[in-house]
Amino acid sequence: MFELTPAEWQAVQLSLKVGLWATVLSLPPGFLLAYVLARFQFPLKSLLNGLVYMPLVLPPVVTGMILLLLFGTRGPIGQFLENVFGITIAFKWTGAALAAAIMGLPLMVRAMRLSIEAVDRRLELAARTLGASWWRAFFTITLPLSLPGIIAGAILSFAKSFGEFGATITFVSNIPGETQTLPIAIYSFLQSPTGDGPAIRLAILSVVVSMLAIVGSEWLERRVTDRVRTV
Repeated sequence: MFELTPAEWQAVQLSLKVGLWATVLSLPPGFLLAYVLARFQFPLKSLLNGLVYMPLVLPPVVTGMILLLLFGTRGPIGQFLENVFGITIAFKWTGAALAAAIMGLPLMVRAMRLSIEAVDRRLELAARTLGASWWRAFFTITLPLSLPGIIAGAILSFAKSFGEFGATITFVSNIPGETQTLPIAIYSFLQSPTGDGPAIRLAILSVVVSMLAIVGSEWLERRVTDRVRTV
């Protein structure tokens, strides 16, 4: 019942690959966005905030369509990447990673932003008063104290990327071995009269991975928070 076939393992491995790359690629811009939104006030902040969280409220199919229009072979960014660097993103696993990264970015930014906002700015000002540079204050105070939120955001983003469906199938389609991630494989099995068994196995696995990600995020956040407080 729970023994996965080679095709099912392929979908699981591809989802893990896509989720890991999506998390790694979105981590630097995610932290930068979180820091800007938490620490600065500027005229277009509301617009930037809306753009960051838009994937949470937009239908995933719309997000996938926008990616296809921009990064497709006829899109402005897609044509540029293909003509200049020979890189094709649409209908490739890299496109699935891009779609997953965008869908998981709001969760990552929110967790990081809340953690950065919780850092007492008086500690940073005290360090600057004592002669520390901005970079030294950032790496010795702000970054360590906001580390729990960074970890939580990364894990939540991975969990979202692992289970992303709508934007992915719209942008990169359903190509076995290339773009058929775990949720897309579940969808494909459900279209087959004999696919109930594989679909149920993959659905159970998806639930287990998601729960482990959520529980692991909470556990790591508490561990890191306790360690930071004792330093």
